[in-house]
Amino acid sequence: MTDQTITCTECGHEIALSESLAAPLIARERAAIEASAQQKADAALAAKLAEADETHAADRARTKAELDRLKTRDAERDAKLKQAQAAELAALRREEALKDREREMDLEVQKAINQRFAEEDAKRKAQADAALAERMKELDEQSALKLQEKDLQMQTLRDQIETLKKKSEQGSMQVQGEAQEIVLETTLGTAFPGDEIAPVGKGARGADCIQTVRTAAGPAGRIMWETKRTQNWSNDWPTKLKEDMRREGADIAVLATTALPKDIDTFRLYEGVWVTHHRYVVPLAMSLRDALLQVNAARTSTEGQATKMEQVYDYLTGTRFRQRVEAIVERFDALRDDLERERKFFQKQWAKREAQINGVIDATHGMYGDLEGIAGKSMPEIEGFQPDLLEGPDED
Repeated sequence: MTDQTITCTECGHEIALSESLAAPLIARERAAIEASAQQKADAALAAKLAEADETHAADRARTKAELDRLKTRDAERDAKLKQAQAAELAALRREEALKDREREMDLEVQKAINQRFAEEDAKRKAQADAALAERMKELDEQSALKLQEKDLQMQTLRDQIETLKKKSEQGSMQVQGEAQEIVLETTLGTAFPGDEIAPVGKGARGADCIQTVRTAAGPAGRIMWETKRTQNWSNDWPTKLKEDMRREGADIAVLATTALPKDIDTFRLYEGVWVTHHRYVVPLAMSLRDALLQVNAARTSTEGQATKMEQVYDYLTGTRFRQRVEAIVERFDALRDDLERERKFFQKQWAKREAQINGVIDATHGMYGDLEGIAGKSMPEIEGFQPDLLEGPDED
């Protein structure tokens, strides 16, 4: 290896360094260098550690400051959220209060409207009920009169028939015929009290009674009546009755029978005499009386007497007169059926309306009670719903 020299600082003489001489110096220098380097490294490390501590402290300070800021922001947000929630709750309460008030107003308006409708409906119902009651009163009066007349007639017939039943038990056919004649005479006498209903004598053949149609000026014509109550029709009856009509001088002959010809359902002019069922005696008699009154008026007229008589005769024996009589009978039956239907209808309507009115009253009282339970003393008093009025007047 190359010899190393060192220069003396005092004299400037170069001294050769041997390994033995330089080793301690090198070791000492190396140790010094290493110690210096270690000190520098330690100082640098300490500086770095201090710097790291400072940086870490600054980071912790910044982190703490950020956490504090975040906590402050969260607290502010919570406060603002609470304020917003409180404001929203107050707004909802105000909105709910407004809705409640609106519902109360709607309820009051609806109550006023319902009350107005109820008053108008009650007024209309009262008017309709008054009109209906007036109509029913008239119908009841008419029905009562008709029923009274019918009851009187039926009572008279019952009394007469009861009297005749005792005789009929003895098997007297003559008495049974007299009962039929009495029924016919009573029916005609009740329906036409101004006419004369005279029985034909027991010895006379065929006819039972003669109805003399009377006017203020005197008799207007005569109708001969014969009644039959058998199961089978006989073609000899019209011929015999026409003979009796000519012999007695009657204008019209009528045969009232339960056994009618095949082509007759109600009544018809049959072989010169009127044939009818017992139930159509009164309406047919009304039509025939009207025809006789017209004939009598034609007789009393001095102008064109023969022509009028012919016209009246043609009218009485023609289809038009039969159709008129049929129309009268049909109207008679229709009126009787309508009267019975109206009676049943109005009785049903009265019961139905009474049930409806009771239902409305009960529902109204229940609704008022519900509202009074909700509103309490603030519920306005309504006339007609007070306890003393609902309970009714005092007995004393």
